[in-house]
Amino acid sequence: MEKFDISQLDNDDSELEVRYIVARYLRFWPWYILFIVLFLVGTYFFHRYTEDEYSVSGTMVFRNTVKPESRILDRSAIFSNQNSLDNEILMLSSKNLAREALSKLHFDVEYFAKTNIKTIELYNSTPIHVEVDWDHMQIQNVPIQLHILSTNTFKLLPEVGGFFDFNPAYAQLDEGIFDKVFNFGDEIETARMKFKVHLVNPGRVGDVIIFTLRSPSSLEEKMTKAINIKLVNAGASVLEIKMVTTVVPKGRDYINALMEAHLEHELREKNRNTENTLKFIEEQLGFLEDSLKNKERELQNFKVQNKMINVSEEFSDVLGRINRLDDSVQELDFQISYYTSVKDYMQEKTSDFSQIIAPSVVGIPDPLLNGLIQTLVTLSQERRKLLASVNEIHPEIKKIDVQMEKVQEALLENVLNLIDNTKKKKALVLANIANYDRQFSSLPESESQYASIFREYRLRENLYTYLLEKRAEAGIAKASNVSDNAILDYAKMGSLVFPKKESNYLMAIALGFFLPFGFLALRDVMDQRIRNQRDLKKNFMIPQLSIIGKSDNETNMVVLEHPKSAVAESFRSLRSAINYIAADKDSKKILVTSSVSGEGKTFTSMNLASIMALGGKKTVVVDADLRKPKLASYFGHSGKIGLSTFLIGKALEEDIIIPTANENLYFIPSGIIPPNPAELLQTQKLKDFLLYLEENFDMVIFDTPPLGLVSETIDLTRLFDLNLYVVRQDYTLKNHLVMINDLFLNKQVKNVYGIFNGMEDSGYNYKGYNYGYGNAYIYSQKNKYIYNYYGQDKKPRQYKNLFFKFISYFKVK
Repeated sequence: MEKFDISQLDNDDSELEVRYIVARYLRFWPWYILFIVLFLVGTYFFHRYTEDEYSVSGTMVFRNTVKPESRILDRSAIFSNQNSLDNEILMLSSKNLAREALSKLHFDVEYFAKTNIKTIELYNSTPIHVEVDWDHMQIQNVPIQLHILSTNTFKLLPEVGGFFDFNPAYAQLDEGIFDKVFNFGDEIETARMKFKVHLVNPGRVGDVIIFTLRSPSSLEEKMTKAINIKLVNAGASVLEIKMVTTVVPKGRDYINALMEAHLEHELREKNRNTENTLKFIEEQLGFLEDSLKNKERELQNFKVQNKMINVSEEFSDVLGRINRLDDSVQELDFQISYYTSVKDYMQEKTSDFSQIIAPSVVGIPDPLLNGLIQTLVTLSQERRKLLASVNEIHPEIKKIDVQMEKVQEALLENVLNLIDNTKKKKALVLANIANYDRQFSSLPESESQYASIFREYRLRENLYTYLLEKRAEAGIAKASNVSDNAILDYAKMGSLVFPKKESNYLMAIALGFFLPFGFLALRDVMDQRIRNQRDLKKNFMIPQLSIIGKSDNETNMVVLEHPKSAVAESFRSLRSAINYIAADKDSKKILVTSSVSGEGKTFTSMNLASIMALGGKKTVVVDADLRKPKLASYFGHSGKIGLSTFLIGKALEEDIIIPTANENLYFIPSGIIPPNPAELLQTQKLKDFLLYLEENFDMVIFDTPPLGLVSETIDLTRLFDLNLYVVRQDYTLKNHLVMINDLFLNKQVKNVYGIFNGMEDSGYNYKGYNYGYGNAYIYSQKNKYIYNYYGQDKKPRQYKNLFFKFISYFKVK
């Protein structure tokens, strides 16, 4: 025999749970569609009335220009490529560089055009150009309307602020300039404004342009904050300069101007040393030029006066040696002068070494000195770049100052040694010159004088020629200087960053679905009522005997007054189930209770008794709720005699049993409300009375107090053949069932069965939830066969209009 796999039941339950959840929330699909449409429409209008923002970017490559000498002198991180890039980032984001970039652009006036949807900045497409005199006081950040009347005239009007516009500058405008006709090109000047307006596009006559003045200082602050700089790749020295703007050409122009301003700034720094060299050479040439001309005239006059054409070979040889030695002395003097100037410069202990001249530029071939000066200049440039963004006490500035101090010490020591050595060389050369002078003195006096004048002329001529050569070399070096860095990609196109239209529409669809879904799910989680058979199965451990449909009739006597209704058929199903359970009993005692008042136990007791009586069973229904009786009012009885009067011995059994207009149906009212109902229901007299009723009636039905509110009902359950526990849909709370579940699981109550009262068709019942003992039918008004088959004498409920029908259809069960 094939073995049954019990785990298959769990799989079926899981599938049923998933199907239930899907069906429960899928039935609200019109709400999902409604919210999705609303969010999509809202997103569309948001996009339509929101100003688009674009990301514009350009890239620059920065080459490592650190000299090997600097790495030898110091191997700290200040010479690393990363720190150099950090300095470049600070430089690019400085206000000084922003000022240079803005000087190339016309951002001090913003132009706008109003449309029915939003205000658009015109930028390059503006038909006018406002020339502002920033040396004069100007009212800033206040929009002004300009009406182009003709190709020659225009009129100014104040821009009216909105309700939420609290800009106090509106009150500061000069009213005298408004509603007046001006000519293009005229200077408009008041105490607080001074500007000119030029017409750029004559074809835009009749347009209304709004312009706003922005001060250069506020623009520097704004553009500095708008720039975002980051390293493109960790392995490369490429920086991306990015900004978010509402006008792509405007952002593109600024980024390109900023990158070009950085290159120009760097080139100026590189040319600073060459310019200082040229200035030094020009000063020296200015002194030499007059002296050289004087010596040249003196030499010419001496030759004419003494009629000297040639000199002897011996004279020429000695003179040539003396001239060469004089050249050496002049060169050594030049070197001593340069070294002395460097020493004086160093002893000033300044932090700016932009004025120092490299020895290689002036023709002094000293690699160590040249390396030290280049390192000092590089450090000085790095320091100036940092100071554009930070202050003097910044840690990076302190690091550079320490490095510069070390280089200064080494440079000063080297210069002092060079001065000492050069002076020794000069003394040796002068001794040789003195020796040749003694030889030269033996020559004739005229030749000796000539030689003396010629030596001074040659000395000045050689030095002048040397300085001319150096000036030419310095000029060529300046002209050939290029920036070490370069623009890799200019800013061109912009990419939309706000609003993200595709993602916003997807988000709108998601919100349109999940917002009502989340609301429904949250309501289900927070709702502690028994809403359907699924909740009943999960929270009610007692076997379910029958389901009573919800009655739309105004009367509670549904079975007697509407015997062909769907509710009456529910009680017929309950009768069949009871007859099946207690088939061996000739007389059946049934107790009906619930958790709290209002769940329909009296309704169930009365209609159950009615359906039993209609089935030919002699039935009595007893109102045992001595605290809050209702049964007598349903039967239209107003007497004071009842169960309580019998239990206290003031009435007989025959006195309290009251027949009704229906055959086989009797009822016993509760009587007067006693002060001790719990004690009365626990007396022996009640037990004897039950035996009496059992002997005289086929069905004895007790309507008792709610079990969750009083204690005597638990004791009464032991006296009855069948205990019915009523649970009402959308009324009974889940925690109300905890007590009866505990009593049932602990076997403190027996023969107890559940009745699900007030059930409405939810439209998603599945196999596994409509079950019970006997035939448990659910009658739906949507079933077209029910009323014809049973001859329903009441028409289905009609809705007043489609709206209420729609709302009722999506009511959560």
